[in-house]
Amino acid sequence: MTPDRTRRTDEPEPTPSLEELQAQERRLVFPRFTHDDAWALGSLLVEMARERQAPVAVDIHRAGQQLFHAALPGSTPDNDAWIARKRRVVERYGSASYLVGARFRAKGTTFEESSRLDPDVYAAHGGSFPITVEGVGVIGAVTVSGLPQLQDHRFVVEALERFLGV
Repeated sequence: MTPDRTRRTDEPEPTPSLEELQAQERRLVFPRFTHDDAWALGSLLVEMARERQAPVAVDIHRAGQQLFHAALPGSTPDNDAWIARKRRVVERYGSASYLVGARFRAKGTTFEESSRLDPDVYAAHGGSFPITVEGVGVIGAVTVSGLPQLQDHRFVVEALERFLGV
C-alpha cells in the first residue's frame, strides 16, 4: 500500500482498524481543557479548513456548553444538524463517533440497525472526537462536519495531534 501522500486520488482511503482508532483516543488526552483551549483549538481547525478550502462547520462543547462554533463558506445548516447528532454519540458512548460506528460494523451490523437509538438524534459517523482530560475522563467533544465521514474524523484527529504536540 502506498503512503497517503502518494496515493492516487481514485483509490479509496484505507479504513483505520478498531485498534488504530482506540489508540488515537488513548493518545489524544488533554492535561486540562479551558475556555481558552477551546478557542485555540477551534481557531486551529478553522485555520486548517481555510488552508484547504474545506466547506466545514466546527463545534466544541464542554459539559453541555458550546464553547466554539464556526461555519466556513460552503457549509450549510445541515452541517449543524450533523454536528449535533455526532456529538450526542460521543456524549453517550464516550468515544469518537467514527469509532462507535466502526464497532457496530465490526459486529456485522450498523449503528442505525442495532443501537436502538433514533437516527434523527444520533449519528455514528466520523467527525466528533471526545475531549478527554487526564485523570478526569471525557468532558466534551470537538466536532467537524462537511467532508466525507472518514475525512471529517481524520481532520479532527490531525488538529488534535497538532494542538497537543503529539
